[in-house]
Amino acid sequence: MTNNPFVTNGYAGPDYFCDRVEETASLIQFLTNGNNMALMSPRRLGKTDLIKHCFQQESIKDDYYCFLIDIYATNSFRDFVNVFGKTILEALKPKGRRAWEGFVNALLSVRSEISLDINGNPVWGLGIGALTPPQTTLDEIFSYLRTAEKHCLVAVDEFQQILYYNDNKNIEAALRTQIQQCNNANFIFAGSQRHLMSEMFLSPSRPFYQSVVPMSLHPIPLDRYWPFAERLFAKNGGRKITYEVVETVYQRFEGITANVQRVMNMLYLLTPQGETCTKEMIDTAIDTFLQLSSEYYGELLRQMPEKQRNVFLAIAAEGVARSISSGKFVRKYRLPSTSSVVSAVKGLLEKDFITKTDNAYQVYDRFFQLWLKRRVIGK
Repeated sequence: MTNNPFVTNGYAGPDYFCDRVEETASLIQFLTNGNNMALMSPRRLGKTDLIKHCFQQESIKDDYYCFLIDIYATNSFRDFVNVFGKTILEALKPKGRRAWEGFVNALLSVRSEISLDINGNPVWGLGIGALTPPQTTLDEIFSYLRTAEKHCLVAVDEFQQILYYNDNKNIEAALRTQIQQCNNANFIFAGSQRHLMSEMFLSPSRPFYQSVVPMSLHPIPLDRYWPFAERLFAKNGGRKITYEVVETVYQRFEGITANVQRVMNMLYLLTPQGETCTKEMIDTAIDTFLQLSSEYYGELLRQMPEKQRNVFLAIAAEGVARSISSGKFVRKYRLPSTSSVVSAVKGLLEKDFITKTDNAYQVYDRFFQLWLKRRVIGK
């Protein structure tokens, strides 16, 4: 563990994981009683870390095989199967030859692409896009899951990504069929684009309808985060932080876990050992992060198509934008037309530049929002 206990990248263990006691218990209870789950919330609220936390619990880690499949960067069904297979192999390697050999033996279609390193451990040799045909390999992966020596828990992170695949429009139905026939595994489908996840799991016309227990993740309450922050500040040098500071940061970033953690990490860094973090340090912490990220945000803005950039800046200027297809919104920000706004918003949602909640749109990255207001919009 680094000297800074406010982790901003990944799961570092239960001591650095805040609360989620009820969510952890519910997720484990449903999974271990034969249910599949749909875990929905905006990104940066800690879905992935919650799953990792559940998989590390004593009631889970020794009795189940746990696989976390992150498909956020996949663009096709072929990519999906590739990442699925590679992730399972990597998770089984630490469990010994008997565990991973059973999986390798099930993959007849790609066995020749799996080699052994100098230590005798398997290496997945398939690059992205190399799987042919992917359906055969997917059948073999599920064949393994049905017969694995331990019950399997499979989490698919950013599951809504499958809707963007062009090489298999029937993937929802294909996966639903496989999962129905897999009594030796239970699944968590985690997603951050709520409108897409809701369509998949709550619409009667879709294959996954009524196949899962839906679960939403909300911000950690301030009264749970405050003692967590106070405890971590006391680590490695006896720093202190007041409730007022924690409350200010929490409210400014609407309790979004990753953003609050980012500021707390910087505040911890700015606070000398044995000293107390003050409210005046908050702006310094945020300004420091924005300065470090300025080139990155500038490049993101430059890379956007012009129509998307203009709508993005309009939404950033509004803060919380409603009725964005109205004539009033179009005129206010001198946008070309209602149809161009609708088209731009679709692209911005797909790229996660904005989020949509209850027909209101916001910039997804709150630090990006702050940078825009200070450097571009001027509000």
